[in-house]
Amino acid sequence: MFVLFMPRTTSPVLLYAATSSQPDRTSPDPQLLTIEHAPDTSDTAPLPRTAYPEGGDQRMTKPESAGYDYDVVISGASLAGSAAAILLARRGVRVALLERRSDPEAYKVLCTHSLQASAYPVLDELGLVPALEKAGAVRNEARWYTRWGWIEPRAAPAGPELPYAYNIRRSTLDPLIRSHASETPGVDLLLGHHVTGLVREAGRTVGVHASTPQGEREIRARLVVGADGKDSAVAKFAGVPARQYENARFGYLTHFRNLPLHGGIGLTWFLEPDMAYAFPNDDGVTVIAVLPDKKRLPAFREDLEGSFFEFVRALPEAPPIDSAERITKVTGTVNYPLLSREPTAPGIALIGDAALTGDPLWGVGCGWALQSAQWLAEAVASAATGRGDLNRSLVVYARRHRRRLRGHQYLAADYANARPFNPLERLMFSAAARDESVARHLYLFASRLIGPLRFLNPVALAKASAVNIKHRWAAVPTEHLSHTES
Repeated sequence: MFVLFMPRTTSPVLLYAATSSQPDRTSPDPQLLTIEHAPDTSDTAPLPRTAYPEGGDQRMTKPESAGYDYDVVISGASLAGSAAAILLARRGVRVALLERRSDPEAYKVLCTHSLQASAYPVLDELGLVPALEKAGAVRNEARWYTRWGWIEPRAAPAGPELPYAYNIRRSTLDPLIRSHASETPGVDLLLGHHVTGLVREAGRTVGVHASTPQGEREIRARLVVGADGKDSAVAKFAGVPARQYENARFGYLTHFRNLPLHGGIGLTWFLEPDMAYAFPNDDGVTVIAVLPDKKRLPAFREDLEGSFFEFVRALPEAPPIDSAERITKVTGTVNYPLLSREPTAPGIALIGDAALTGDPLWGVGCGWALQSAQWLAEAVASAATGRGDLNRSLVVYARRHRRRLRGHQYLAADYANARPFNPLERLMFSAAARDESVARHLYLFASRLIGPLRFLNPVALAKASAVNIKHRWAAVPTEHLSHTES
């Protein structure tokens, strides 16, 4: 899913200046093209398995670098932390991966359970694509309902297939990537380890204090990585403030089995300002979420399940939920603000939700967790082993993080005000419902493969305007004839 464009008071020129987000090397040109995926890695050999340490003490070995137990210690072994551990270890970094929960099968419950296409290259580098396919992950094609009709992105007749990643339940994904991390040489997965403070010397973080099954311990490292979510303890102990944006929507979701969807693909409803989506996942399970304006919250709370079902039944082309098997209770959150933090501090790096918590409406969290892990590994791996300037490497990571995600977050924060579409949004969405090339261009932005600047480039705006003008002219003769006959 995706964030939208701009506040109603912002001009297109000001938007370009305010959302400076540069595209990846793999980004398509502005002529509304699609891109190809990175090569498949289905022939990647499995890594040797190592055991999950209960306390971790027996696997703590003193490295050659005096004063450090590890090169990097990561707090949080979910998507961001596990991905960062794998990618750093493959570059020769010794990693302690701390997870506060003791169960290696633990997973995040409240989630869109979707990995956007922008994260596919990370999944490919991690070697997880074959495992995801084997686990039944569903390629996340999509249709989007608007007041102008359905937007249905399709590949160009002579072009490559549309980029994709996967919808997969976190109950499947989290244990999978955590196990992959534990099997990676150079990674020590330390379960039941909860960060209780930071070790600091001369104004710089050089390790963590952790509560473990064996008691308190100190783990020293050149770099401490907070991959511990929106309420990051690492960020709190480091004194990294969070900028908070109010979210004027609340959200509830549940899971169904054997629920048919139109075309068998994901559906999203833009109801202005309310939202809903239905995503097919592994094992024949579909997640359905509703995200209404908070003005509706009091009535929703009077009868949560009844209100949820009533909302879904009223959707255009609503999924037949009454004939499907509901396998989870209705769960959700009534207050989920967007948070932004500086992604680095002396001896500290933040990734995933710890650095930037997006609106769950758009399902960007999983993809951005993986991408930020990759950006960090690419920036700091050498310096983390003592072969470079760590401060300078952290600056490189922070710049890339801000450049790639700040524009998206700016726009998401504006749309989180639960407002209807603004003029630019009406222009692009209406044109996408009427023209396949504009729909493909919107799909690239929805997949986070291009940023706001590339999405709202002059060629795209001109194309959308031409589509809508042509549509209006085509409608005039019919309307005029109808008026004459009456």
